Amino acid sequence: MSTPKRQVHLAAHFPGVNSTTVWSDPRAESQIEFASFEHFARNAEKGLFDYLFLAEGLRLREHKGRIHDLDVVGRPNTLAVLAAVAAVTEHIGLVGTLSSTFNEPYELARQLATLDHLSNGRAGWNVVTSPDAFHGANFRRGDFLDREDRYARAAEFVSLAKELWNSWDAGAVVADAAAGRFLAEDALRPVEHRGPHFAASGFFNVPRSPQGSPVIVQAGDSPAGRDFASEHAEVVFSRHASLEDGKRFYRDVKGRLAAWGRAEDSLKILPAATFTIGDTPEEARDLARQTALAQVGPQTAIAFLEQAWARDLTGYDPDGPLPDIDPDYGGAGVVAGRANAATAGPEQVRRWRDLAAAEKLSIRELVIRLSARESFVGTAAQIAETIDRHVQERASDGFVIVGTTNPYGLDGFVEKVVPELQERGVYRTAYDAGATLRDTLRLTAPREARVAVG
Repeated sequence: MSTPKRQVHLAAHFPGVNSTTVWSDPRAESQIEFASFEHFARNAEKGLFDYLFLAEGLRLREHKGRIHDLDVVGRPNTLAVLAAVAAVTEHIGLVGTLSSTFNEPYELARQLATLDHLSNGRAGWNVVTSPDAFHGANFRRGDFLDREDRYARAAEFVSLAKELWNSWDAGAVVADAAAGRFLAEDALRPVEHRGPHFAASGFFNVPRSPQGSPVIVQAGDSPAGRDFASEHAEVVFSRHASLEDGKRFYRDVKGRLAAWGRAEDSLKILPAATFTIGDTPEEARDLARQTALAQVGPQTAIAFLEQAWARDLTGYDPDGPLPDIDPDYGGAGVVAGRANAATAGPEQVRRWRDLAAAEKLSIRELVIRLSARESFVGTAAQIAETIDRHVQERASDGFVIVGTTNPYGLDGFVEKVVPELQERGVYRTAYDAGATLRDTLRLTAPREARVAVG
């Protein structure tokens, strides 16, 4: 008897604050107007995706002291958008990025539990551990967390949120024709927490949500991030999308689960990937090249190198060779507000120079190479086959699909690749009736919180 094929899980990433999105595309529309979010959400639901995913920007990026407007500028509040999207969808999960550094557990737990109720159990939280003073300047904290401290704060934050969500039993609110609605005896427990980062006292004021608690998503890749994921996360938004790299990451993170008494399927690993579909492989490769040139225009190429060189490179030709000067290692930098903006060290610069010389790459061509996400390029059947292989060989449990235009970038995938996956028998043909996000992801009941009390 043959073993059933592993099923593919898919999430849809709304265009975010990065150079993946081609805002110069003539079909590109507003990143603020609700019509963009509505089209994207309805189309992802048409494609039977597990959930849609919104990133969040808490401050405008800056470059050389000015607003960096090459990617995207405005970014509305994530929870407000997800609440609105809940009203125009029925099945798809709603996952938003929300910082554990610049929020408080009680208030965020209330907001997420409320979204879970409003959506009938479709809410998820992508926990990010923002460390920097640039974003902190807009918050009472007004400073930053050392990188070794941010996961300690996040762990306490998530544990306390879980304790708040779990303080209501299922069915705690009882309806009675004569007495109206009342609390069942001993169905609600007070929360008393005093820890290094947070305090909470009293009763949580939102009843237990339809799926027990929102699904926890996380994207950290450091050793501390992987440990955090193995304890708390139910989905990992990974950058390890190639087959062999994905297998290594999959084994490492899922190998940590047993220490927390967790099974392999209690955590889904979904790397991010873009796609380009052509009627032939050759057409797909040509379209992918055109897209890359649109994503990394001349200004973007120079800006990328300036972030690494930490100095003004305006005078250099983006279609010419790399700068003949070294990075300003002692400088203050030119970029603020970009995640993972790193200054190149001597060895990294040497490797870039060697690569550019060996392959005769211009600045722009090198930046395209360095900034490219994992991308599926080919016919719809080829892309479906690649996705299926990753899942069957345990390089991932599926993918977060990132379109390159807003809001229509997902349309081709839904129209062409999804039917191919269904034909292979590895993707649903309908949502389960009444399913929560946890059900759709085939996750177990939420784990009880373990809160460290100081």
